[in-house]
Amino acid sequence: MKAAQGTHRSPGDLTGRTLVLVAHGTRNPRGVEIVAKVAEAVAEKVGPTRVAFVDVLGPSPSEALRQVPGPAVVVPAFLASGYHVRVDVPTEVEASRHNDVLVTAALGPDPILAEILHERLREAGWRPGDAVVMAAAGSSDDRALGDVGEAADMLSTLIGAPVAVGYVATAQPRIADVVEKVRRDTGRRVFIATYLLAEGLFHTKLLAAGADGVADPIGVHPRLVDLVCARMGIQDAQSTTAMSMRSRFSRTAPRQWPINLRPSSLRSSRIAKFVYSSK
Repeated sequence: MKAAQGTHRSPGDLTGRTLVLVAHGTRNPRGVEIVAKVAEAVAEKVGPTRVAFVDVLGPSPSEALRQVPGPAVVVPAFLASGYHVRVDVPTEVEASRHNDVLVTAALGPDPILAEILHERLREAGWRPGDAVVMAAAGSSDDRALGDVGEAADMLSTLIGAPVAVGYVATAQPRIADVVEKVRRDTGRRVFIATYLLAEGLFHTKLLAAGADGVADPIGVHPRLVDLVCARMGIQDAQSTTAMSMRSRFSRTAPRQWPINLRPSSLRSSRIAKFVYSSK
């Protein structure tokens, strides 16, 4: 079965599609709650929204898609297009055997994320003149590392100063080493811009990296909601069937207005029904 082709899809073209927001997964309850709150805020704008995870907890993307009776759009809530985005997500879509799924680009890198990182830095006490190191999870995928570098460049442009990159795991250089080097080279206070979506083990490790301040993760933010909505309006997207999984990534999309967030509740079971609607 061949994948259906699409050359341009505006937000209006996606009317009637259920959004499946796919995140990594974490054992940290606060991290899970943040993803759930983002999904609920997005649902206020785009309609029915489900949450799925590629690791640690469920439901998996394939499980979530099997519960969607009609057309679906998958938005990978990842800050770089590494293995999970390029391999796990397509594999899960195929496994679902859903016959009408649109997969968008990952959330990052994007100037909107740089704006949020800048805000989080200011909240942590950073001021112009302080040095900045951007911390990311790390990956063995060179393309993902390239995305992280691009994200650092966006933040650097925004603050008008160099932004070094360090990693919590997998990749080099490690964040503590970068913090030490930047402090030694600049003689300035060093702040960590946390290029993570939510709290969890990696953010906890950053607190012991020796920086003068550590910004919170991106977390629940109206501009992040904007970005998820924008991904649903990407150009040159490719509609697929589960039997023939191909995706085309583009970050060109209109922005949406922010909305007010409201609290959400979580179920305690490992495989929870993370389903949100605009009602």
